[in-house]
Formats: sequence, structure tokens, C-alpha cells
Amino acid sequence: MDLKHLRAAVAVADHLHFGRAAVALGIAQPPLSQQIKALETELGVTLFERSTRTVHLTPAGEAFVADARTALSMVDSAIRGARAAGRGETGELAIGMVGSAVAHPLPAIVRAFRARYPDVTLTFHVLPTVTQVERLRVAALDLGLLRPPLPSPADDLELVSVSREPLVAVLPNDHRLAGRRRLAVSALADEPFVLFPRVLGPGLYDEITALCRRGGFTPNVTQEAVQLQTIVGLVAAGCGVSILPGSAAQPRHEVVFVPVSPLVRLVDLAIALPKANRSVGATNFTALAKDLTR
Repeated sequence: MDLKHLRAAVAVADHLHFGRAAVALGIAQPPLSQQIKALETELGVTLFERSTRTVHLTPAGEAFVADARTALSMVDSAIRGARAAGRGETGELAIGMVGSAVAHPLPAIVRAFRARYPDVTLTFHVLPTVTQVERLRVAALDLGLLRPPLPSPADDLELVSVSREPLVAVLPNDHRLAGRRRLAVSALADEPFVLFPRVLGPGLYDEITALCRRGGFTPNVTQEAVQLQTIVGLVAAGCGVSILPGSAAQPRHEVVFVPVSPLVRLVDLAIALPKANRSVGATNFTALAKDLTR
């Protein structure tokens, strides 16, 4: 017995006519009759009472066809599920992200992804760049939104830029320089800085310190914090000043964000994902992000 026997029995039960059932199945009537005969022989019961004009289900046929419908429904559901999973339309996606990605561009990407793939469960993990790289390599994350360049050679990862933004100075709102429309970075030479440890995001850290060196000084880091929004909060508390990507500039009355000069190259936010053993969901997410941020 195979699926074609089940489908044959259900088709005959639906139409109570071998000719119409054969048309519905896309086969000739003789092979259909042979399939039903072979099925009845295997089962040892008569499923259909036939006459020259009518076809009727026997009690055994009614019982068999009811279970056959259930079995075929389960098979069809399994087929649909497998195909949907193969297209990345179901399943789970573990996403790492640096704190600044929460503001931009992640919300727009996630809204669009959920609209297109509503049956994919997304889980988010706010992590520094270096930790994301580690977890991507052991498949604990499917993809990450992080700040290149990466802390070590990463030939096993693909980077796709989804945002480029300037660096801005972060000052308490009562700071003597808070009213400037643009700030020469050299004006911050004697200020205490709040910054993240370099090991957590060496690419971004080096961009910030390179800007300071162009202003003639090395930042005096007196307070460290892991997340960018925590750094902003510490600046608001008067613990110092900072320089961060522009996406950190969310409205907050205790702090101001001021463009700095000299201008430096824009800092990137990129999606990182494995080159090998990449999930279909990660590929779909990345393709959608590229379309939205192009």
C-alpha cells in the first residue's frame, strides 16, 4: 500500500464514480480500478459496492476512507511544512545586535521581515561585536548586527553593510560646549570620557580614538560601560563626555549630541553571517535588509 492507493480510495469516495475519480486524479480509469482492486485484496475487505450504474461505500470502505483522509492530510501538512522550512518561512532566527542597532535600522527591518515571514520566531541578543563573532562561529547566533572591522581575521564570515553614520559628541545638557552647532574634537581634550572597553568593539573604538588623535589628544577614559545607551546615561549623569555613532542620538533632555570636526569616514553597521552552513532564514533576513537600506 502506498499513497496513491489512499488517494485513489478517497477520490472514488468523493465522486462515487470511477470515471470522474480518474479524471480528478489525472489518470485513466483502468489503472484506477486496478489500484482499488489491489487495495481491497491487500486489506481483505470490499471497500466499494459496484453496479453498472452506481458505486457505494461499504461500512469497511467508510471506515478506511475516513482514516485515509486523516493520513493524507497529515502527509500534505508534512510536505507543506518541509517546503516552508526549506524556504525559511518557518523556524527560529537568533539575532545578535550592538545596542545602537536597536534605534536604527533594526526596527524597520524587523517590521518588514515579520510582515513577510510571520511564522518565523525572532529572538534578539544585545551583545558587543566581539561576542557576536564568537557566537556566530559556534552557531549560537544565525546572524549579527555589529560594527566592523572585526577584531580578528574573519574569512568565515560575510559582512553586509546596512547603515553608515557619522560620529557625534555626547555632552551633558549643561556642559559649557553644549550650545555649539558643531564642535572641534580638540575642544574635548581635557574632558573625562565615558567609553566602552576596546576589546568589546575594537573597530568602532579605534575610529573614535583616531578622531581624538586627529584633534591632538588621546581620550582620558575615566568610566567604562558596555552598551552605548548606558554610556549616554552616564554622560547624562555628569560622569564625562563621549563620542558615539549618530544612531545613539535619541532624544533625551539631559544630553545633547553635537556633530564633530574634523570629518572622518562614516562608521558602518553591518550584518555578519556565516559563509558556510548558513540558515535560509538568515539569508532571507539579510536580503530584505539590503533591499530596505539600499
